[in-house]
Amino acid sequence: MNPADLGLPVDVPSTALFTDHYELTMLQAALANGTAGRRSVFEAFTRRLPEGRRYGVVGGTGRVLDAVENFRFDSAVLEFLRERAVVDMRTLDWLSSYRFSGDIWGYPEGEVYFPGSPILRVEGSFAECVLLETVILSILNHDSAIAAAASRMSSAAGERPLIEMGARRTHELAAVASARAAYVGGFTSTSDLAAGFRYGIPTVGTSAHAFTLVHDSERDAFTAQVASLGGGTTLLVDTYDVAEAVRTAVEIAGTGLGAVRIDSGDLLLVAHRVRQQLDELGATGTKIVVTSDLDEYAIASLAAAPVDAYGVGTQLVTGSGHPTCSMVYKLVARATSADPKAPLLPVAKKSTGGKTSIGGRKWAARRLDAEGVAEAEVVGTGPVPSALADSQLLVELVKGGEVVAREPLEAARERHRAARAALPLSAMQLSRGEAVIPTEYA
Repeated sequence: MNPADLGLPVDVPSTALFTDHYELTMLQAALANGTAGRRSVFEAFTRRLPEGRRYGVVGGTGRVLDAVENFRFDSAVLEFLRERAVVDMRTLDWLSSYRFSGDIWGYPEGEVYFPGSPILRVEGSFAECVLLETVILSILNHDSAIAAAASRMSSAAGERPLIEMGARRTHELAAVASARAAYVGGFTSTSDLAAGFRYGIPTVGTSAHAFTLVHDSERDAFTAQVASLGGGTTLLVDTYDVAEAVRTAVEIAGTGLGAVRIDSGDLLLVAHRVRQQLDELGATGTKIVVTSDLDEYAIASLAAAPVDAYGVGTQLVTGSGHPTCSMVYKLVARATSADPKAPLLPVAKKSTGGKTSIGGRKWAARRLDAEGVAEAEVVGTGPVPSALADSQLLVELVKGGEVVAREPLEAARERHRAARAALPLSAMQLSRGEAVIPTEYA
């Protein structure tokens, strides 16, 4: 059974109203004056990376494909629009049969990106493309922010596994998307069962402080947990006195105790003390898991500590200070008329304040040096130079309205690992800096 095929409560039957009011009023006006049918090219990109970030991570592509497929105006949605007089009857009639029939190209999920990278390119009529703006940006901005934070954390963690445990710190549906994006960015498991059910991500968890507190003693709590879950379980040892809890844990579970979890205090100091105590008690194989509001900086600071795994919640699901990637969705080319053979003209917004954009349908390639390390993100609108033909980044995702590039989440996860490994080593630095490679325009 593939849970993704079930249509679970974490999904919605239609994504059509995950949009802004003005998308529909633009549609109404375009239908009225004849521009709705003009062939158009929209691109999603970011003008800059969040402050201090050296690369971005594409997250949410698979969810975008689902959203495009489910962008349908059913009778209930149409009635809502009619009652609110959002658009006129002609527009409602057009929406009733809406199906995206165009093409979408984009960076595959898990790939890294930089300022100006054409992360997603949507082609079709103006009418069908403009309606997708908000839902596409909503997904890409959120999931890419979480994936980028997860990537930085997994880089700081090295080979130590990371557990996503932020469900209680964000919206219940955002929690599922966050767990998915974190998995792409390098996390190994999640505490969120909906994410496990929907996307097949490994789920983990044992007990909270409440379980200890509901018992008459910590010994009773540990005895109950080991009796139920076995000696390989993880016991939470910081409810009262850590040293006493570790001693009790080994007495009850034996030296084969799976792990202990530390959720408070000076984690570096406590981890060293717990490791020493466990070894002295003969529990040399018992692992130490630390939690407690970690971010990439805290994880990096624990690199020399005897820690075996990290659990991360709040800082992950809020993008570790950058909960959005500031991606935009701009019209970059449009036909001169509704004639399917009409030529495309590049168009671009011209304004002050850093909000300018570059017109024309883009291609993108990553130029590598002699050692196979990325040295530039090359973006162009004309013919692709032969030297970059095999290094192009955009892949076909939707063709003629049909999704053609669905893939297992593991593929995105492995792609990210490979893409990050091909960046210069300075990409892994947590100190503030600019994008690790420049964006060049051809």
